[in-house]
Amino acid sequence: MRLLTVGSLAVAILFLFPLPASAHCDGLDGPVVAAARKALQSGDPNSVLIWVQAKDEAEVRRAFAEAVAVRKINAEARELADRYFFETLVRMHRAGEGAPYTGLKPAGRDLGPAIPLADKAVASGADAELATFAAKEVEQGIHEKFADLQRKRNFRRDDLAAGREYVASYVAFVHYVEGLHQAVGANAAGHYAEGQREPVEHHE
Repeated sequence: MRLLTVGSLAVAILFLFPLPASAHCDGLDGPVVAAARKALQSGDPNSVLIWVQAKDEAEVRRAFAEAVAVRKINAEARELADRYFFETLVRMHRAGEGAPYTGLKPAGRDLGPAIPLADKAVASGADAELATFAAKEVEQGIHEKFADLQRKRNFRRDDLAAGREYVASYVAFVHYVEGLHQAVGANAAGHYAEGQREPVEHHE
């Protein structure tokens, strides 16, 4: 495990371990909505334009201008306009990443340990805590799958059910290690629909 770099381990953990399907870009307390709030307060859309692809910039600018105009009417209009802009921005951000838009999610969701640690590293400029977490999780995953494989390897030749359990454990172990290797060398980008991960070619 020491051969892996700090950054590679951080990427690997985000690839290989379960995350909320929508990550946190669609949360009311996520970074996209935070950028939208900043833009609406300042009147400058640049803080949100970086969250969408260049081809979607014109549409986001239109939505921003409409929201700014409507939110001036009264408090109720401001709330509706802000919600409209949040939804538009998050939808376009997710579309640009190849992920479906399933609505804004409430603040305070349990995102697991990886995402908060990643955000903490970004905010602090220090990734040591994230790297330590990632290394521990990856090492534990290898140990658990290898131990399961060892428990199942000494099966009787005439016990085909036990033999198939061994093969299933072997395949799971090798795929895990292969996935770790590919994740370390990959450039993570985008989100994936619920229940999906970035396609990885496996050997049997």
